Amino acid sequence: MPRKSRSLHTLAQQRFGYERLHPGQERAVKSVLEGHDTLVVMPTGGGKSAIYQLAASMIKGATIVVSPLLALQRDQVQAIAQQDVGDAAVINSTVRERDRQEIFESWQAGELEFLFLAPEQFSNPETLEQLQAAKPSLFVVDEAHCVSAWGHDFRPDYLRLGEVIEQLGHPRVLALTATAAPPIQEEITRHLGMETPVVIVEGFDRPNIWLAAERYDDDGEKLDALCDRVEQVDKPGIIYAATRKRTEDIAQRLTENGIRASFYHAGMKAAEREQIEAAFMQDEVDVLVATTAFGMGIDKPNVRFVFHADISNSVDSYYQEIGRAGRDGDPAKALLFYNPADLNLKRFFASGSKVNAEQVEQVTEVLQQQDDAITVEILQEQVELSSSKLKTTLNRLAEAGVVETLPTGEVAIADSEIDPDEATIAIVEIQHQRRQWEQSRLEMMRGYAEVKDCRRKYLLNYFGEAFDAPCDQCDNCKAGIAVDDEHGDNHPFPLNARVNHKTWGEGTVIRHEGDKVVVLFEKVGYKTLGAAIARLYGVLRRVKP
Repeated sequence: MPRKSRSLHTLAQQRFGYERLHPGQERAVKSVLEGHDTLVVMPTGGGKSAIYQLAASMIKGATIVVSPLLALQRDQVQAIAQQDVGDAAVINSTVRERDRQEIFESWQAGELEFLFLAPEQFSNPETLEQLQAAKPSLFVVDEAHCVSAWGHDFRPDYLRLGEVIEQLGHPRVLALTATAAPPIQEEITRHLGMETPVVIVEGFDRPNIWLAAERYDDDGEKLDALCDRVEQVDKPGIIYAATRKRTEDIAQRLTENGIRASFYHAGMKAAEREQIEAAFMQDEVDVLVATTAFGMGIDKPNVRFVFHADISNSVDSYYQEIGRAGRDGDPAKALLFYNPADLNLKRFFASGSKVNAEQVEQVTEVLQQQDDAITVEILQEQVELSSSKLKTTLNRLAEAGVVETLPTGEVAIADSEIDPDEATIAIVEIQHQRRQWEQSRLEMMRGYAEVKDCRRKYLLNYFGEAFDAPCDQCDNCKAGIAVDDEHGDNHPFPLNARVNHKTWGEGTVIRHEGDKVVVLFEKVGYKTLGAAIARLYGVLRRVKP
C-alpha cells in the first residue's frame, strides 16, 4: 500500500474508528489532497462527512463548511468534538454577537480547524472579512445540490458561493451531495467556479433496500393499504406525504390504531419540530409522518422503512428520501403508494414560481438607475413586489445573466445597457425551459411508479450507473417481469452516449426500455423515443466524442 494511502487508512482507523474506507471515500480524499476541486455524489449514509474531516486533518490550514440547516451544523460540530480532528465552531443566526466575536478571534488565531456557516451568512461583509483573515485552505459545500436552479432543493443563497470562493483566494473546493443527476453535477461545478474538477459518483446501489410500488385508483383505498402495511412492517419508519394536513391526518389515524406516530412539517414551531425529531431519533416515536421538510442531515441507522403516501416530484427527491432507510446495512423497505391522480397536484406545483413582464421591468429599471449595488431590502422599498415575488424575480434575472449577486448579498445590474424587453424575453425562455424540466422529471418519477422492469436498474440508470437486472430485491424482479436489455453494448444509442436531436439539441442516453431510449436533453429535460424510428429518420444521431 502506498505511503499516502497507508497514512490515510491509519488516520481513519485511529481518529474515526473506521475499519476501512469505502472506495469512493478514499478516492475523494486523495483527490482533495492532490489539490483538485472535487465534487462527490454519494448516496445518503455513504459517509460524506468523513471525507471532508479526513481531508481537512491532512491539509495545513482551516476549513470552512457551508451547511444549509442549523440542526445539521449542530450535529456535525458535536460529532467533530468527539474525534481528534481539531476544534469546530458554528456561526449562524442563533449565535449571540459576543460569542460570534469570540469565535472569529479563535478563527483568526488559528485555533479552529472547522468553521460551519449557513450560506446566508456571507451576506454580511464583516463575515467575509473575518474569513479572509485566516486564509482557509479548504472550502466545503455540503448539500451541494442546493446550488442548482434545476435541482429539487434549490437555495438562492448558494448562488453567491462561487464569488465567495474567489474572494477567499479560491481554496480547494469540496462539494458534497447525496443526489445529483449528470446535468445537476455540471451546474454545481459551474456555479461554484470549480477549476478542472474531479467528479466522483459512487455507490448508488443500496441492495439492502427492497423497492416496490403499489397502484391504487382510489385515495381512500390507498390510505387504507398504507395503514395496513405500516401495522405489518418492522419499525421505526418514515412516511412522506405531499401536504401538511395529510401528515397530520395519517399520523392521527395511525395513533388511533395503536401505533406511536407523530407528524412533522414546516408549519410547526421550531421548538415543536425539534422535540418531535428528538423523540424519533431516540425511538420514542415509531412512525414519523412528514413532508419533505424532514430528513436533510438526519442520520438514524435503524430506519426499517420509508413509505411514500404520495408520489415525489422527481427521482432525485425520491432516491434521497428512501436513502434514509437501512443505513445500518440491515434489510429495509421503500414502498411507493401510487395513484395516477396525484400527478395533477405535482404538475400544478411544477408550473408555479412564475414572474411576469411587469415584475422584470420594475426590477431592471430600478437597478439600472443605481450607481452602485444595493441591498435587497432597499430594492424592495422601490418596487411594488412582495418579498417572495422579488426573490423569485431576482433569481430568474440572475439565471438569465441580467442581475448579479455580490458576496455581500447586494444586487446589481450585470449590464447597464440591458434592454428590459430583452430581459423579459430571456426570463420567459428560462421559465419555459424550467417548466419543461420539471414536467419531464415528474414523468421520470411516473415512469418509476409504472415501470415493468427492475426498479433498481431504473433508479441507477437515472443517476448514470449501468445495472444488469434482475436485482432480486424489488417487486418486479420477484414477479419475474424484469426485462433484459437485449441490445446491450450493441444498442445504436448505448447508455451514457451523447446524442443530438434535430429539435431538442444535445443530450445523454440514460436508459433503454425495450425498443425505446430515454434521453436527458440539456434544454428540455427527459424524453422517451423509439430508437429504431429515431435512427431511421435521422431524428436522433450519436455525437462523436
